Amino acid sequence: MMLEAGLVGARFVHLACVIISFGAALFPLYSCLSADSSERLGRQLNPILITAALGALLSGLAWFGLTVANMSGELADAVDRDTLASVLWDTDFGHVWAVRAPLMILLIAAIQLPGVSHLNRRAIAIVTFLAAILLASLAGIGHTQVNEGTSARIHVTSDVAHLLAAGAWLGGLLPLSLFLASNQKVRVPNRGVMRVLSRFSGMGYAAVAVLLASGSINSWFLVGSLSHLISTTYGQLLLVKSGLFVLMVLLAAANRFWLVPAMAQSPTANGSESMLAKLRGHVLGEQVVGLIVVGVVSVLGTLDPAMHGS
Repeated sequence: MMLEAGLVGARFVHLACVIISFGAALFPLYSCLSADSSERLGRQLNPILITAALGALLSGLAWFGLTVANMSGELADAVDRDTLASVLWDTDFGHVWAVRAPLMILLIAAIQLPGVSHLNRRAIAIVTFLAAILLASLAGIGHTQVNEGTSARIHVTSDVAHLLAAGAWLGGLLPLSLFLASNQKVRVPNRGVMRVLSRFSGMGYAAVAVLLASGSINSWFLVGSLSHLISTTYGQLLLVKSGLFVLMVLLAAANRFWLVPAMAQSPTANGSESMLAKLRGHVLGEQVVGLIVVGVVSVLGTLDPAMHGS
């Protein structure tokens, strides 16, 4: 039980850190920040990116070690050099981690580039690219491995799309909240604020569409039938995850179709500022629900798929 709890915890921290690394780095590339906003956000994001990358490395090492211990059934094997080396070089799981570990170190180094703290497009694009590969590579160590041939390729492709869409949306909420907090004293509606909100909404539309499509494909491979969805622990947790996803979509829809238009059309500054405060609250709510979703996903990754488990 302690081993399983540790594995879930390591998976949760790792997935959250990689999502933040990707989504936070991607945000400046599509949000069309003004020069002042870019400078402020860059100073705030740089320590967050470094912390997230370091957290990904440490939790990733813990994830690998605890998985090795889970394979062998002995907690001591999590730090046994021979056992770790055997899994690293003799299994597909280990081969993926042999690539991911240096990639995480490379990501940490890339964040140290001088231009990252100023959100220089070339520097931040390098960080985004490395974080995207790191996030997408998780598709190579999950339940996609239960399939073979064409089915495996379709499942892996779908899972990669699912991970990247989730990373763009969930990870982008953090820099969005920082941006809104830094503009809380700006008179609204403000053209720069409204432009960033519009760009984030556009990205959100695309992310939700990809999540729905890829989630349906993944569920087909891992659940297979309505009875499996209802009668298995995996299926029941998947229903919980789906419910939380719907809640996030509803919060995002309220932002896009109620709060942002009301903020733009408010006849008084106080009215717009009130709507902006509510918007910040909704974004915070999305982040909290998103973290719960990551927690559910972390548990799902330790369970047998509904088609094969109970």
